[in-house]
Amino acid sequence: QVHLVESGGASVQAGGSLRLSCAASGRTGDYDYVVAWFRQSPGKEREFVAYLNWNDRNDRYYVDSVKGRFTISRDNVKNTVYLQMDSLKPEDTAVYYCAATPLLSTSVAYLRATSYAFWGQGTQVTVSS
Repeated sequence: QVHLVESGGASVQAGGSLRLSCAASGRTGDYDYVVAWFRQSPGKEREFVAYLNWNDRNDRYYVDSVKGRFTISRDNVKNTVYLQMDSLKPEDTAVYYCAATPLLSTSVAYLRATSYAFWGQGTQVTVSS
């Protein structure tokens, strides 16, 4: 079992920045993991934002709408994954969730919320215009 706890959500003005954190604990050493960020707005489906392969810093991917603005990274010592969000827009407003899965056979599977077995409780990000 892997336990994930998000933090860092807040209310900011458009153009501002936030850094979300996802602290992992539990049986994180049992497998190689991919950690992802998803977001969900009221009335919408949960949307993929970015993922990172914990053991391969070059294996990361972003949804087009956040490329160039968001950066996913990890701190091995702190067992934490970050999502640095810059140039925030009102459409970035959502609850942001951290999720983890052992490695899967195809990269496209990491874009689907159903591929992830472990989830955090979410953190609210609100961007006002």
